[in-house]
Amino acid sequence: MIVRDARILDGTGEVYEEASLRFDPESGRVEAVGDAEPGDDEEVYDLGGRTVVPGLVDAHVHFSLSGEASVADVVAMSDGELMLTEAKNARETLESGVTGVRAMGARDLDVVLAEHVERGDVPGPRMVANCRSITITGGHGHHLGREVDGPTECRRAVREQVKKGAEFIKFMATGGVTTPGTDPNSPAFTQEEMDALVDEAHRRGVHVASHAHGAEGARAAIRAGVDTIEHGTFLDAATIELLVAEDVVLVPTLSAPYRIVRNADHATDESVQKTHTVYERHIESFEAAVEAGVDIVGGTDAGTPFNYHGANATEISFMTEYGMDPMDAIVAMTGRAAEVVGLEEAGTLESGSFADFLVLDENPLEDTAALGEPEAVLKGGDVVAGSSLDRLGDRVEATNARADDADSPDRADDADPAVSE
Repeated sequence: MIVRDARILDGTGEVYEEASLRFDPESGRVEAVGDAEPGDDEEVYDLGGRTVVPGLVDAHVHFSLSGEASVADVVAMSDGELMLTEAKNARETLESGVTGVRAMGARDLDVVLAEHVERGDVPGPRMVANCRSITITGGHGHHLGREVDGPTECRRAVREQVKKGAEFIKFMATGGVTTPGTDPNSPAFTQEEMDALVDEAHRRGVHVASHAHGAEGARAAIRAGVDTIEHGTFLDAATIELLVAEDVVLVPTLSAPYRIVRNADHATDESVQKTHTVYERHIESFEAAVEAGVDIVGGTDAGTPFNYHGANATEISFMTEYGMDPMDAIVAMTGRAAEVVGLEEAGTLESGSFADFLVLDENPLEDTAALGEPEAVLKGGDVVAGSSLDRLGDRVEATNARADDADSPDRADDADPAVSE
């Protein structure tokens, strides 16, 4: 199957103008980008200059949470209720145009959901899933996480998570905004505990994400060898320098504090107080990280207070608003995000990659808001939300398509990728 006459952003930073994309609905894979000579009886759809981009990849979501004002609303749920909640949130995420996620874990359920999504039992994005976040006793996220104390317990907790199917490990290096009694700016684990967590995870072949608001906790996590820092709210010059020197990725989750600040009348008093303290500082940290050349990938923290699933694309708009080039921000939440979280063959439109893509009416390089309003969402070559291809574009007979391509000076097989500046 071919879609043609489209602007194609491939998720690596290249743009193909007036181009074609061939994919195989049976295998769910991309076969060619830019050049696509129709075969006999092959379906060809003319998109009339629309834009095609890879499905978004969100590196930080919480399917167990649904934007509640307080996590207490979730803690009281049974595992069955929470599983239904996760399935609902996964479907909404996929239908909004997010075809891949890293799910941050709760009660060991995300790995179960990931298995059923992969089998096709329930709709959802491709997932890299965790079981439970690891935290100190009484630390951030203890309600749904795994509490530990001391290096030995840290190693045991990592082994437990991997045994249960966790594809990465997440731990809480500092306190958090949504857990009462914890300080986002204060370190939680000791350096020895963090060293044990990361060493054990890497020995087990999984990567490590560290929740870290405060600079001191972030630096300790980086020194321990983590792969990604989540949030990075209070970054200082020394921490940013260390992120660059150690090639550690920042997942800023700009959406999370924004949503609480904009819904202050409905949030808990403690969340509002903490968020007002961190919001402007978070933006300053992000801007400084961009300027310094920190490797950044997009993650929303979807599910946290008023940060609803399905609004994930706004993270790209926030990243561009605060200093990233639009193309860099799109790559950060497509190809680069997939690479960082371990979603192989996702996030890009290249030969052999999954045929996960969005059809947009507008050019997201001119207005990133277009990413939040896809006309069609395809996963593995199947339309999972929006309009079908025959409603979006004119069906072209294969023989006519070949003739048109031969006669047209702007035919797809002449399309050259142009690297966005």
